[in-house]
Amino acid sequence: MAFGFGSSEDVSAFKFLFIMAVGYGLVSMLTYSVIHMKFIVPLHNDAPLDRFSEGRAIQHVRVLSHEIDGRHEGRPGLRKAAEYIKSELELIKERATSNVRIEIEESTVSGSFNMNFLRHNIALGYRNHTNIVMRISSIDSKDTDPSVLVNGHFDGPLGSPGAGDCGSCVASMLEIARLIVDSSWVPHHPVIFLFNGAEELFMLGSHGFMKTHKWHDMIGAFINVEASGTGGPDLVCQSGPSSWPSNIYAEAAIYPMATSAAQDVFPIIPGDTDYRIFSEDYGSIPGLDIIFLLGGYFYHTSYDTVEQLLPGSIQARGENLFSIIKAFTDSSKLQNRYQTNYSEVRASLFNEERAIFFDYLSWFMIFYSKRVAKILHSVPIFLFFVMSFTRGWSNSCVATLCDFVKGFLFHAVGIILAVIVPVAFSLLRLPFSSQTMNWFAHPFLAFIMFIPCALVGLIIPRIIWKCFPLSQDAAIVKRSKEALSDEARFWGAFAFYAVLTLAYLVAGLSGGFVTFVASACMLPSWISYCLSVKSFGRRSFRSTIFYLLPLVPCLAYAVYFGGFLAQFLIEKMGMMGSLPLPYGHYVPDIIVAAIIGLVTGWSVGPIMPICGHWLARSSIVRFLLHLSVLGLAISSQFFPYSMSAPKRVVFQHTFRTAGSSQITESTYDLSVLDSNSLLFIFKHSPEVAKILNITPEFLFESAPLSERHDWMVVLCQYPVNLLGLNAIFTSYVSKSCNFGPL
Repeated sequence: MAFGFGSSEDVSAFKFLFIMAVGYGLVSMLTYSVIHMKFIVPLHNDAPLDRFSEGRAIQHVRVLSHEIDGRHEGRPGLRKAAEYIKSELELIKERATSNVRIEIEESTVSGSFNMNFLRHNIALGYRNHTNIVMRISSIDSKDTDPSVLVNGHFDGPLGSPGAGDCGSCVASMLEIARLIVDSSWVPHHPVIFLFNGAEELFMLGSHGFMKTHKWHDMIGAFINVEASGTGGPDLVCQSGPSSWPSNIYAEAAIYPMATSAAQDVFPIIPGDTDYRIFSEDYGSIPGLDIIFLLGGYFYHTSYDTVEQLLPGSIQARGENLFSIIKAFTDSSKLQNRYQTNYSEVRASLFNEERAIFFDYLSWFMIFYSKRVAKILHSVPIFLFFVMSFTRGWSNSCVATLCDFVKGFLFHAVGIILAVIVPVAFSLLRLPFSSQTMNWFAHPFLAFIMFIPCALVGLIIPRIIWKCFPLSQDAAIVKRSKEALSDEARFWGAFAFYAVLTLAYLVAGLSGGFVTFVASACMLPSWISYCLSVKSFGRRSFRSTIFYLLPLVPCLAYAVYFGGFLAQFLIEKMGMMGSLPLPYGHYVPDIIVAAIIGLVTGWSVGPIMPICGHWLARSSIVRFLLHLSVLGLAISSQFFPYSMSAPKRVVFQHTFRTAGSSQITESTYDLSVLDSNSLLFIFKHSPEVAKILNITPEFLFESAPLSERHDWMVVLCQYPVNLLGLNAIFTSYVSKSCNFGPL
């Protein structure tokens, strides 16, 4: 296995690759610690009463998820949870000072409504669901004063203790209610805590509150807290309908974790939260949707326990919420329909477009309006055309522009290849493997498998660059070919990010800051590089360092955002449903390979115009290809699942009836929620195959399949898409069926 270390250029290339790996490795360690809340110090039970304590909140989670068994409809645990929450609120009320008024109500809601979910129109009717409501206000406040609503649900999914979803939300709200009382802070406007008891069943509790409760007209803003996992960044996934809620968050959050790009993606995710009821369907109230996104392995499973909660997550959520509640209650824009200037204020709010915002490693927030974005995001493309027509003399402007366009195309091809090459490698591996998703329980494997081949995709255009001559004549413009090539590659890459930024702007999307940050950081890097070239030369390592240093903030953010995105998607691949074989076998690996290729292109792309010459060598490409093959081979030895990343299997007992008293058919239906089919289960869990009388000669193609509509109850509880469920219909009918652990 020779990599050609003979030449000095190869030695320099591998030195640069090593330094690059170390640099990105250190940044990855930093972002890992940020994403997994390593920098948050959770306070224990004995923390001062005027501080939010994760330890005290965990005590509530332990009661709700462990001491109370089952918090879903039809189980006694749901009623016990409501009684526990109400008793805790009564204890808080007893400690309140005389200048605070506390009202606690238990309401039973009933009603009906229609909603569109996963392209289906659903009619829902419900009755006798329990909500617990607490209102904290100053003794001088009026009943008609605008209020801030904090909502969380205490019901849980079927078969899950619900520590993360959403015991952690309820616990945070109880601790914040206590903190308001014990800190002697008197809210300028009332704060309403809604502990709703029916969110998992299509947001019934929040709908009942909005349609029947006497306080629903008093709400001027709301905060919905949710969980799609057991911790991590408490991300603002939705805000609106104006920029005011996100502005409040940007100003008040202690540990800001928000990105307007999430609002571009969230509408296409097969799921919903109570935010929809308050802000869109039945309220049009300004608000925030704040969600735990990591720890998705345990979401809606029996593993969603206290032990799986990510330390520091609840502490960060609590400190953020308390600060945000204060900011909302102090805001002059907090209005309800009883205020004299309500119509004027609401009109001004709804006329505002959603703003652009993002956190930087949860250290601080960058926030600017859509109006500012229209100007700011147009600047890069304007600068590109200015540079195209001012860099050369009048007789070479067209040639300069042609070279810049060439640089643009080569950079675009590099980014595209950074996605295509990993996808190709994933496709080549799967025919030789009996299982997919080897990276599921070990996310680091996905990076080992796909980052090296993504780098190959980035390097290929740089290698073939010299095969295409420049349009400018170096002799005429009196500049070296190296200088003209560097300039063409840089401004071409700059144009690539500028065009994407403009495309986001024209499409009305909020994620344009992603490429704008890259183009904005590339300008000082180019200036720094040009100045250093005068002292150290164009191919000096020192000049390369001067180019890289101003890019560090941009690259760190790309690794932070991209790493979070990759981790989130890898966790969610275990519940995304399955397509029919053989194509369904490839889908998860293709998606993960494409995402990691895209993240690699985004994180490494800005350095390629100048640093590419260090890597554009055949020895580097061979080395990266060998690494890719080695990574694919190593990953094939890992089992896709573990105790901390289990495979989801749905087992359903189906009854078909004729009238109300006759059962015509009783079947057991078994289904998987990812691309490793039931044959995978029968192979690795022989107990299941034995119970179902599955023999080695079993052919999936000849097995009877259950009807899709039989699984609609499952779709109500699990975020399964409708692309297809490979569910086996067993004609095995029995009065009992005892399954061991899967």
